[in-house]
Amino acid sequence: MNTQASINLLLVDDHPLVRDGLRARLENSPRFKITGEAGNAADALHMAATVPIDLILMDINLGSSSGISLTSQFSKEYPKIAIIMLSMHDKAEYVSQAVQAGARAYVLKDAPADEIIKAITSVAAGGSYFSPGLKPATGRQNPIQVLTQREQCILKSIATGKSNKHIARELDLSVRTVETHRLNIKRKLNIEGQADLIRYALTQANI
Repeated sequence: MNTQASINLLLVDDHPLVRDGLRARLENSPRFKITGEAGNAADALHMAATVPIDLILMDINLGSSSGISLTSQFSKEYPKIAIIMLSMHDKAEYVSQAVQAGARAYVLKDAPADEIIKAITSVAAGGSYFSPGLKPATGRQNPIQVLTQREQCILKSIATGKSNKHIARELDLSVRTVETHRLNIKRKLNIEGQADLIRYALTQANI
């Protein structure tokens, strides 16, 4: 994502007043362009197919549906769109579920505007962000569990030495989508280079 250009934002929350508040906090910045709003999953997916979106501010609760489930769907269908989860819940379990679904940041709804802007800036630059004091639950969870099933499948293929083109053919994906999945895998597992990714994949060859 080019942090020098405008960042196209989609606001997803089932409360219009919350969306109005987010818009008021963000639209004063020339770096952000709010290209759409949605109050439910269907509208959010429709927006993704019709307007340019770089990043979504996603409510964790969407009335009858879940922002976490919608995040997982976006991660599969629109892997290039980054997602920041907004929530009133500060429990580590929620943070873990959001990250596993594909969210790259988790910000509490009562956070000041500066924090939301900081989260957007960090994610747009390829990083992640969590409100102070928040982090995914660890416990005995294997780090591999933060990956989606598709990402785990790609990790297995990486362990066998397959190229992006080979993986793309096997999974009926574009090479660019495979590259995006690789980047997401490295981000979620805090892995820097390709050699480190391959070494990690080899240790997890039996996942």
